[in-house]
Amino acid sequence: MKKQERADHINERLDELFPEVPVPLDHKDPYTLLVAVLLSAQCTDVRVNLVTPKLWELADNPYDMVKKTIQQIEDIVRPCGLAPRKAKAIWHLSEILINEHDGIVPNDLVALEKLPGVGHKTASVTVSQAFGVPAFPVDTHIHRLCQIWGLTNGKNVVQTEADCRELFPEDRWNDLHLQIIFYGREYCQARGCDGLRCMLCQEMYPKRKSPITYKKS
Repeated sequence: MKKQERADHINERLDELFPEVPVPLDHKDPYTLLVAVLLSAQCTDVRVNLVTPKLWELADNPYDMVKKTIQQIEDIVRPCGLAPRKAKAIWHLSEILINEHDGIVPNDLVALEKLPGVGHKTASVTVSQAFGVPAFPVDTHIHRLCQIWGLTNGKNVVQTEADCRELFPEDRWNDLHLQIIFYGREYCQARGCDGLRCMLCQEMYPKRKSPITYKKS
């Protein structure tokens, strides 16, 4: 298969495997999603979902969040790792949302990326999952799988995102980036498939004999 043929095959097969695409992080609205995505950095979605109910009891909107101390926030989010940094980011982004956006999470990447603790990936996930804006956030699963599947050279996550946006239809980006993550977790884990074992690898590369080494992000 050529690269575009592989992309088309992945698009079709993942939609068959994962016709329902739930948002992995529990949230109530764009603000709680933004905070949850921020907490998910170097932390599993499962652990974040265990922590956020207690955080929402403390404060589930920017106006209530800034009334709390950073230490109160940190005490709750500690299980997610990087707690001091994440707690400060949550408090300060809440303050900025109030002062500059009337307490409302903006629905564009540029404004989101200006918030403390919000990088391109976090902003992309937020606009995609909270507002339905087409975006293709690239996590470690996507960066790894797209190399194994021959869709990108793996130079960096920026290049992987650009390659995916070129290969896949824009109206599929929001679902597809989640479907690739789900596939990586269920069928093509880093320790479970080296480009030779999972169904998609075998379907697209039936003659592949040597394990594939990928570049980490």
